[in-house]
Amino acid sequence: MNAKYLENARKVIPDPRKLVITASRRAKNLTRGARPMIRTTDDNSLNVALMEIGQGFITWEDPKETKK
Repeated sequence: MNAKYLENARKVIPDPRKLVITASRRAKNLTRGARPMIRTTDDNSLNVALMEIGQGFITWEDPKETKK
């Protein structure tokens, strides 16, 4: 995991628990064949997920808040 990507992702999703959940779900999707939303040569799916979060392509959405 790249520290720079993590720091950028923390700016978008500051809560560590939510960041871990979001990044791991996205990394799993990438591993299963989902296409990256960004151009990168990095093969590490977690790094790609963190880059996507850091660039604002993926954010945290609380299901409890969207129902209201």
